[in-house]
Amino acid sequence: MRPHGQQPGHRPIRSGRLYRALWPAAFPIVVIPELADEIGAVLEEFAQAAGATVNGPLKVVLRLGTMGLHRSGRAIDIYEVGGKGIGRWAQEYNEAIKKASAAPEADRTRIIDEEKARNLGYKLYKTLQTKGGWAQPPGYPVQLFGPWTRVEGPHKAISDKLLKMHNDHIHVAK
Repeated sequence: MRPHGQQPGHRPIRSGRLYRALWPAAFPIVVIPELADEIGAVLEEFAQAAGATVNGPLKVVLRLGTMGLHRSGRAIDIYEVGGKGIGRWAQEYNEAIKKASAAPEADRTRIIDEEKARNLGYKLYKTLQTKGGWAQPPGYPVQLFGPWTRVEGPHKAISDKLLKMHNDHIHVAK
């Protein structure tokens, strides 16, 4: 198999008008065109909804994994959005849920709704869930995993091992 950057028919994921796709300089993200197009469209729409502008684009940090669909350029991992790691967004979400569960019943929904409205990691996961047509190889779940998978789906029966492997990033594949 050729290195990621040399696979025929693959191309980089490009930044959009309202978002900047960033990755470690030594590891360019080169994927199949269908994934590059889909993730670009979803990120552009998400950035607009998040209030990004041409002069203040939303930063999204991507990395290419080494297993499964990553090897053929059909998957990417999102590690950061809006200057904060996905793992940190997940931690803040979990803290808000814990706070809500300890709050008076009248305040619970408000606390959770406020967190869902401000948490860019959670909002990106939900956008990817509703907007992307992600792969589902035969015998495998839909290829969208992240810290919110067990609660939000699409693969709520995710194993502890797979969930732990994706607790600091969001994985998507075409």
